[in-house]
Amino acid sequence: MNVDQITTPINVPSHAALLYSPYSFGNKAVAQNRFFKSAMSEVLAKQGEHLPTEHHYTVYRRWAAGGTGIIMSGNVMIDGNALGEPGNVVLEDDTHLDSFKAWVAAVKEGNPEALFWMQINHPGKQSPKFLTPEPVAPSAIPLGQGLESNFVKPRELSGDEVRGIINRFATTARLAKEAGFDGVQIHGAHGYLVSQFLSPHHNRREDEWGGSAENRRRFALAIYRAIREAVGEAFPIAIKMNSADFQKGGFGGEEAFELIEALSEEGIDLIEISGGNYESPAMTGARQSTVEREAYFLDFASQARARTKVPIAVTGGFRSVAAMEGALASDATDFIGIARPLTLDPELPKNAAESTDYAVNVGQPGTGFRSLDMMFMIPITYYETQIRRIANGKDPNPNMSAWRTVWDNVIALGGAAFKKRRG
Repeated sequence: MNVDQITTPINVPSHAALLYSPYSFGNKAVAQNRFFKSAMSEVLAKQGEHLPTEHHYTVYRRWAAGGTGIIMSGNVMIDGNALGEPGNVVLEDDTHLDSFKAWVAAVKEGNPEALFWMQINHPGKQSPKFLTPEPVAPSAIPLGQGLESNFVKPRELSGDEVRGIINRFATTARLAKEAGFDGVQIHGAHGYLVSQFLSPHHNRREDEWGGSAENRRRFALAIYRAIREAVGEAFPIAIKMNSADFQKGGFGGEEAFELIEALSEEGIDLIEISGGNYESPAMTGARQSTVEREAYFLDFASQARARTKVPIAVTGGFRSVAAMEGALASDATDFIGIARPLTLDPELPKNAAESTDYAVNVGQPGTGFRSLDMMFMIPITYYETQIRRIANGKDPNPNMSAWRTVWDNVIALGGAAFKKRRG
């Protein structure tokens, strides 16, 4: 299908003609608009099973029906023994592939032209100790910033283990294609394993996978090559990467642009730009001046544009249709990455087409007790609770109290709700 053949369920509004224009990935895929649902951890899989459920199907069917052009799954883990948090989905073999096919079918039922891509991930050392008593990482460097008591010091991966993980990424991507997903995304941001390899702080290896910037990005490039071999040339492969870790001695600056150039030369199909990690979680906030402008990482994207012709998605901070359209008009990005706003308005693309003043206020939910907010990770779990409402066939509740989030997490996760699972 090419751009001329696509039929959109939304009438293109004059106030946002770019936002509602289709985008062609050559002969691989066509996105019906520039809305890009960024990955959010749904925490909806049954503990012990780690498979997509009817709850996943309900949520994603509604997002598709709401008009989002590209829908990214929450992070799907490549290894059942390496979970980022309880409720993760895992795809490591074809034993339960039918449940993933049903996930795709739900999206296509909501909108046959929506593109559904799977984000695939390995947490590395960002796996809480109640889930992973012996996490692995590029080097045996523990998480800091007060996270030491909840995350075990990792074991350094052997060379053979590194190659085994690369193969696991390829296997999961191949299975995603078999299940009917329209593309995959490598999670290379937010301090997970790929991000750990890129970081000079976390990666202090002295072999081919560490040391120089070229060696540290070898892991990400090897994953891309293995996936490409597994899925063929006509299947879209994206990556989510940090503009910076926002951590002393971390990844960022010129190295980030060099990674973009290297991935572009390899043939990556889309680069999503975000930032931060568990120790410095920029993905959940930004300076007030940046918040007011909405797009957290747009300056970096505008510089990246000079280094690549690969389409870019910028995620973080978008709230109004005016800012989204303005970002596209600036030519700094090709897609508008949105996450939390879609938990409050699953029909955001359709609703934004109706008004030049459309905006979503995600607010700053809290119980009024900072320690409790930190224990239950309210800035994240508040939106997980909204996802859970949608999964149960309800509408989101933008006026919901943060206390409801506390209660909901206790009911949904049991004892795990009281255990630290993120920074």
